[in-house]
Amino acid sequence: MTPDTSAAVNALIGRRIRQDIVSMHAYAIQDSKGMVKLDAMENPHRLPAKLQAELGQRLGALALNRYPDGRVNDLRKALADYAGMPEGFDIMMGNGSDELISLLAMACDVPVPAGGKKPVILAPLPGFVMYAMSAQLQGLDFVGVPLTADFELDAPAMLAAIAQHQPAIIYLAYPNNPTANLWDAADMARVVAAGAQVGSIVVIDEAYQPFSSRTYLDVIRANPAANAHVLLMRTLSKFGLAGVRLGYMMGPKALIAEVDKVRPPYNISVLNYECALFALEHQEVFAAQALDIRTQRATLLEALRQLPGVHAWNSDANMVLIRVPDAQRVFDGLKARGVLVKNVSKMHPLLTHCLRVTVGTAQENTRLLSALAESL
Repeated sequence: MTPDTSAAVNALIGRRIRQDIVSMHAYAIQDSKGMVKLDAMENPHRLPAKLQAELGQRLGALALNRYPDGRVNDLRKALADYAGMPEGFDIMMGNGSDELISLLAMACDVPVPAGGKKPVILAPLPGFVMYAMSAQLQGLDFVGVPLTADFELDAPAMLAAIAQHQPAIIYLAYPNNPTANLWDAADMARVVAAGAQVGSIVVIDEAYQPFSSRTYLDVIRANPAANAHVLLMRTLSKFGLAGVRLGYMMGPKALIAEVDKVRPPYNISVLNYECALFALEHQEVFAAQALDIRTQRATLLEALRQLPGVHAWNSDANMVLIRVPDAQRVFDGLKARGVLVKNVSKMHPLLTHCLRVTVGTAQENTRLLSALAESL
């Protein structure tokens, strides 16, 4: 690019691109080539060879020259059946949960009079970065409420923030990312009830449900009237289809119908929905993979707690949060030894010297433990 062209482009950016966007950092994806990849909470298991061949044949026969058709509704029904969707609920799908989070912010961006207060999105911190990012990109305000020192919901602080800000949306990740824990049921009930009192939409994000010991759907089924303002979000990424990019959200039919109006047409490609349908037809394979990951998680936690200087928190997800004496040094040491994890130590003060480790296969976890012992 010539100096004149560069200057013109920079001038165009300065005039037409929002300053807060220019100041942002893009979502960073680490280069994992040749590494043991334990940084993104993916299912480490691939499809068995026989199913790979079957899926390839099925995808090859699709009419890629046509827009997605009514077959997408077959997937909506299959997901509803798989999740055990409560009566009176409906389901919508997104290109990953990220798109659903963005669409919710868009749907709740109600106009405010000059000088009025913008709608608020509220969530505990540390938490999933897309909650805050969706608020910023849509021009809404974000309020983060710090967790306690042991990563539990600070219920009094949450209730005070809800009363003060009367948020449009409250996010509760269940289990949470990156801390991997489930919230106390009584604290959850208080926060959900407080959301109802001020007219908030409460979104329970169950991205890691295949590895969790509880689901909030049981609470909804037991008391639907108290949860009429609750949406429940899940993804097939942790199920084992991270590359397919498919999230889904369930909630009262009338509420889902309004949010669905801002969804782009054909947002789920024919390849995506056919892959997802195929996976649900073979869900026992993925259930076995999830069981293996939960088994490996228990083994990994026990081994991590034998390492001097390592504190590992309990997990209901396919990741483990650990604290080490020097997060950057240990992260660099692991990377030099071919193991990639996520350094979350600068995400929030509560995460000082913390690393987030995806639960891998038995072989991957062995390599992690060996590299970690050498890096401490």
